Amino acid sequence: MRKWLPLVAICTGTFMLLIDVTIVNVALPDMATDLQTSFSQLQWVVDVYALALAALVLGAGSLADLYGRRRLYLVGLVVFAVASLASGLAPDAGALIAARGVQGIGGAIMFATTIALINTSYDGRDRGTAFGIWGAVVGASAALGPILGGALTELSWRWIFFVNLPVCVLAVVLTLTAVTEVRQSNAPRPDVFGIALFSLGAGAVVFGLVRAASDGWSRVEAWGPIVGGLVVLAVWVGVELRSRAPMLDLRLFRSRSFTGIMLSALVLNGSAFAALVYISLWLQSIGGLSPLQAGCVFIPLSALSFGVAAVSGRFLQTRPPRLVLAGGLLLIGAGGLLMALVDENSTWRVLIAGLAVLGAGVGLANPTLASAALAAVPRERSGMASGAVNTARQLGFAVGVAVLGTVFTTGAASLLRDAGTSDPSALASGLSAGQAPALIGRVDPAMRSGFADLLGTAYADGLRDVFLACGAAGIAGALLVLWLVRSAPPEASPESRPQREAATAGR
Repeated sequence: MRKWLPLVAICTGTFMLLIDVTIVNVALPDMATDLQTSFSQLQWVVDVYALALAALVLGAGSLADLYGRRRLYLVGLVVFAVASLASGLAPDAGALIAARGVQGIGGAIMFATTIALINTSYDGRDRGTAFGIWGAVVGASAALGPILGGALTELSWRWIFFVNLPVCVLAVVLTLTAVTEVRQSNAPRPDVFGIALFSLGAGAVVFGLVRAASDGWSRVEAWGPIVGGLVVLAVWVGVELRSRAPMLDLRLFRSRSFTGIMLSALVLNGSAFAALVYISLWLQSIGGLSPLQAGCVFIPLSALSFGVAAVSGRFLQTRPPRLVLAGGLLLIGAGGLLMALVDENSTWRVLIAGLAVLGAGVGLANPTLASAALAAVPRERSGMASGAVNTARQLGFAVGVAVLGTVFTTGAASLLRDAGTSDPSALASGLSAGQAPALIGRVDPAMRSGFADLLGTAYADGLRDVFLACGAAGIAGALLVLWLVRSAPPEASPESRPQREAATAGR
């Protein structure tokens, strides 16, 4: 049993850092009320964490190779704990966003070392089992976030951050006692310039998308940062192609399979989890559910995600990745389309079937992503490939939340405009910030019932557009995977490489 303690330590940190991607979703209405946040601030509370993960996880992997993977994992845990404490004590939205950014840095340091630690801690069949369990934890953590967040928010939204402190202590103790140190003596120095360019470019694009959702696309404050960010990313591509030790070897994208796997990671998190923000706000601000009740609505997603990953993850390692990933994305797309049946008269029950199908898709695809990426690249690039998958996951979520903000506000504002309201864009932004009760409270008491019905209809319209976008993205992603990813024989999986190489050496 002691041999599995390193996996427990790794999975504890992984679960904690990934659950914090979605744990804030159910707490957003309480945060908005307590801290008086705007729509864009509310999005940044969610997005800045995922963006820090996406931008820094590859660079943190280089640091781990150079200075020691266990050491960097411990540093990440400590940074994460301190930032969690600062998030829980935040006096205003600006302080909370800053603390969430630092929390994302700690999460990136941890996340960058997890696959490498599993690789060095286990061999053969045990490694396959470890990857299967880790994949199930990855799939379940984001799905469990709203449930745990709902329960903790009943105490206070601040407890969604304070709860990380004892978990960090447990992970540190397990890591110190069970995980051995591994470093790569000839590891290259981190690509600091490349990391800075990627962070600046991706951050500018997401910032522009968030501004577009709240202020509209006609303003230079929205499209200006997007254009600037794309220019910076183009410069980053040029720098990486010329670098001797790039944070990401872009030549890997010459492989159609690797490109398809990165796209599937991007689409999976964007279409499966980005919409949870808007579902949570709808359940509470329009549906009148408590945070705990809203969190419990996501049980089908959590149960199916964890159950399918745990049962099928290990067996699917020997199946063609293109079929597994495409099947998972198709289910995610189907789940989105099922939830698009929502209308102004719907309750939380309309979401159950779609969330269950969505969870099954996440559970099917998630465990295969990491192993498929490792199998699609040369072995010496395996660490970079695993980091690229993690980057694509979190970038997909960050971009997804921002893009869906525009989709939602456009749909809701259109209905409010047709209804003759004075400022439909501002009303739509207020809805997406969980401010429906406050908006209703500002109108004349005799008009509140009709105004509440109008806001409920507008939210349902915007939410339906969100679900349709997620469904279309999932199906399009599945088709791209089938086209790009080539079938690989079972022996190409990373778990079998050491065995195959040992047999070759014996001969």
